[in-house]
Amino acid sequence: MQRRQFTQSLVAAGTGLLLSPASRAVGVQDPMDAKSVTIGCSLGTTGALASLGKELKQGLDAGFAQANAKGIHGREIKLLALDDGYDAVRSEENVRKLIADANVVSLISCMGTANNQRILPLVDEAQIPYVAPQSGATSLRKAEYRSVFHVRASYTDEAQRLAQKLVSMGITDLAIVYQDTAFGREFLADVNQAMAAAKQPAPKAFKLAAQGVQTAQIAEVVGKAVAAKPDAVLLGTAGDISANLVSEFKKVSPSTPLAATSVALSGDNLRQLGGKASGIALSMVLPDAGRTSVAVVRDYQKAMRAMGYQEFSARSFEGYVNARVLTEGLERAGRDLTRAKLRNALASIRSSDLGGLSIDYAGGAPYVGSRFLDLGVMGANGKFVG
Repeated sequence: MQRRQFTQSLVAAGTGLLLSPASRAVGVQDPMDAKSVTIGCSLGTTGALASLGKELKQGLDAGFAQANAKGIHGREIKLLALDDGYDAVRSEENVRKLIADANVVSLISCMGTANNQRILPLVDEAQIPYVAPQSGATSLRKAEYRSVFHVRASYTDEAQRLAQKLVSMGITDLAIVYQDTAFGREFLADVNQAMAAAKQPAPKAFKLAAQGVQTAQIAEVVGKAVAAKPDAVLLGTAGDISANLVSEFKKVSPSTPLAATSVALSGDNLRQLGGKASGIALSMVLPDAGRTSVAVVRDYQKAMRAMGYQEFSARSFEGYVNARVLTEGLERAGRDLTRAKLRNALASIRSSDLGGLSIDYAGGAPYVGSRFLDLGVMGANGKFVG
């Protein structure tokens, strides 16, 4: 038995699925259902990053609903999204189930750095197309993962852009507050590397626990960071913890400049922070989700309103863009759809203009579709200034 067949058998056994011989034989060359196509996703709609996960799913739903309204080779796109509570073990379990499901043609936007570290070897072994892992970690971007199609720029790119901007402004004495997770540790390393490249000292680092962070620990870490008297503080955190850190910094030292990555704060976090969010600098891997002068933003907002959503955020916009990239691949793959044909179709995308955002996989593996990067500063209304 070949290694890939052996692994597929293990995948099925590990999920407890009793597949018929016909189902077990389904592979990357076998045609999918003629009337519908299922896209699999594992993400945290509960747990530590629930607000980010919920907004991401809203954008995915909106993007696929818009595609279904137009039609793609007579098939209805269905999103099968499984909650993993942002737990890496549960993410792996979910993806094993999705890969073993003969009707799932592709994966999309599974959340988290540690989560994707467990997922990508399964994806590689099964050769199932996987669009837009919801992490910018450079450690996930390996040439051997030829079935993985990243959309966003990397966290390394974001760290370099933030560091370069701060250094150009004469802000070189930095502190970084990070969470002891795969994401936090990698972002710390990226910032250190960026500062070294700029011939500047490494930031003073202050670590939060990987989980179970209490208010007292946040207050302690913020107190230590403020006492170090940095010119600015970078946050290597995501979701509710970022919001709690911002609140504490604004209470203890409101004049300390804060900067963070594109995944630091959800739309809900920004609304809850209100005026406290004013002045925070955020890196951006997509155009501002509120900038309707950009065509893809207008399309996104229209799709969200059609689903009954009236709030727009960077995370739901990213989900929408990711869905658009996958639907472009489905369109190119043609009527006789297989996983292999979809993978080849995605790899063929060259300078595809979504309306102010270009996606291009011409560089080969590791496939990264967009290098878009920008910096924005939050206003008192929780929206980017300018």
